[in-house]
Amino acid sequence: MDITEKKIAVIGLGYVGLPLAVEFGKHRPTLGFDINQLRIKDLESGIDRTLEVNQEGINAAIHLKFSSDAEALRACKIFVITVPTPIDNVKRPDLEPLIKASETVGKYLKAGDIVIYESTVFPGCTEEVCVPVLERLSDLTFNKDFFCGYSPERINPGDKVNTLTKIKKITSGSTPEISTEIDDLYKSIITAGTFQASSIKVAEAAKVIENTQRDLNIALVNELSVIFGRLEIDTLDVLEAAGSKWNFLPFRPGLVGGHCIGIDPYYLTHKAEQVGYNPQVILAGRRINDNMAHYMVKKVVQKMLKNGIDVTNASVGVMGITFKENCPDIRNSKIVDVISELENWGINVVVTDPWADPREVKETYNITLNKISNKHKVDSLIVAVGHSEFRCLSPEVLRGYCKGSSPVIADVKSLYNKKDLVDCGLSVFRL
Repeated sequence: MDITEKKIAVIGLGYVGLPLAVEFGKHRPTLGFDINQLRIKDLESGIDRTLEVNQEGINAAIHLKFSSDAEALRACKIFVITVPTPIDNVKRPDLEPLIKASETVGKYLKAGDIVIYESTVFPGCTEEVCVPVLERLSDLTFNKDFFCGYSPERINPGDKVNTLTKIKKITSGSTPEISTEIDDLYKSIITAGTFQASSIKVAEAAKVIENTQRDLNIALVNELSVIFGRLEIDTLDVLEAAGSKWNFLPFRPGLVGGHCIGIDPYYLTHKAEQVGYNPQVILAGRRINDNMAHYMVKKVVQKMLKNGIDVTNASVGVMGITFKENCPDIRNSKIVDVISELENWGINVVVTDPWADPREVKETYNITLNKISNKHKVDSLIVAVGHSEFRCLSPEVLRGYCKGSSPVIADVKSLYNKKDLVDCGLSVFRL
């Protein structure tokens, strides 16, 4: 059977799976499968709460059907698994979603079928963890009866410019023939082209080091920010000066959260430790980035105490809880760590975010979103996310959100002119 005639199932319809299912569904029979029945109901109505695909985009996928009934998988020949790969409380890979998805697919696997994984994993995970599950549930033999591939997702949530089809796609397969077949499959929808990796393990490694590299670069500027803070030098001023050289990398300090950057390095270090190597540089970077919420809150509290604010009876407004700007994604948001650190000081924390779904925030983090305004004032402010709604606020408006004579503002993303904030009577902290 020609690959163009094989029905595709995309397993998991989140930030990664839905755009993929929609693109395939524009050209060929595609099943979008998710165990969340409410998610399926929304999508059938043309509603995507992740905001990655609009109703027009869903409607354009004329060959796409949605289902939460696993029996619908029986008619499919290609399975693309896009479920999340989080970490547990002790920073170890949590492969349960991946294993559960593999079990579901394995029950409906047939001779000649192909299973492609897009979830970020450690090198070797597809063949060492997922394949045995598929074999056990299907009673079929890998690379004889069925085949596998790996094509890592590169989607940037909230990015409306660098979308799925405009980002070059890494592809790989368990045999040379399957590798070419999978590459051709993605070439049919990815206008930016593809890169055919030499093996599944190479493709897995390529993905995990992309985010590890970014994590380490941010860790460097975060550490520099801590040093410059002790030297009473403004970090942004230093970076702007250094950035006058043509080859200086423009990384900024900040909280490192989200579904990838703060998680993926732990997948790599986990595997490294399994093969007898103790990673040093990668874990050092992780420790720095994981500590930034604690560091930032300590500095804000110090400023509040210096300004005579009674911390234990104070309220601090936190503006933003999504892990990045202009996006509703709250997965692994490090702002939650900021909130927890503030509460450890006995501070009343008021959180607002125009992009986040209040229900999801409550269910995920047990945090209730509220208002911060000149009618709902706080003692100090932390502007944690660079939403457009926050960027446009003037220093005067921000000062109006604060009560008292000497409020503190933490401008985490350096959204505002520092001098203008000071001139409005705000004590400024920024990384």
